[in-house]
Amino acid sequence: MADIEAFGADFREVDERTRMGNPVRVVRAERVYMTGQTDLWDALTNIERIRRWFSPVSGELHLGGRYQIEGNAGGTITRCDEPEALDVTWELGDNMSWVMVRLATETAGTRLTLEHEIPKDKAGEAHWAKYGPGATGVGWDLSLFGLDWHINNKGRPLDSEAGLAWMASSAGKDFMRHSAQAWSKAHISSGEIAEIAQEMATQTAKFYTGES
Repeated sequence: MADIEAFGADFREVDERTRMGNPVRVVRAERVYMTGQTDLWDALTNIERIRRWFSPVSGELHLGGRYQIEGNAGGTITRCDEPEALDVTWELGDNMSWVMVRLATETAGTRLTLEHEIPKDKAGEAHWAKYGPGATGVGWDLSLFGLDWHINNKGRPLDSEAGLAWMASSAGKDFMRHSAQAWSKAHISSGEIAEIAQEMATQTAKFYTGES
């Protein structure tokens, strides 16, 4: 069986930095896709194509435009430099974070680097203390996996009912548990105490698999 860690990201990292003078945590995921940079950019920004591997998105997908993911976050596109850089605010309820995507051509294909910056504020701290980076990371692993399927199947759309059935299956739940543990390893590498990171991963896996 292929290394399941590569089904989502093939590189994970947890870091901290500041945004406009305020501390943020950074969840970073990378993956190389077997396609050209132009095609991968189109998969990420073409409103008709996004729904084939991610979720339906509405809005104005250009610099300064507002977008809305069906049943999920919305926000503003703050950078759109085709075919290299896409930045958006990630607004869910009263919470705002930031997502940055970078594409770079490599010999084997195109490397996608995704960074999700999460503010270290009162609301965010309670969530982080329970779930850690996996709360965000597992979701992005699932998305990167869906994008890979889309690319490898010549742009075919994922069947939404089949996708939901897979997530409820033992294979889907194993994927989410493994992803949570992979993010735990990245968290420990960043300096977190192993027991704390592993408990966060356990809680994250329970949340995604519906066992919490």
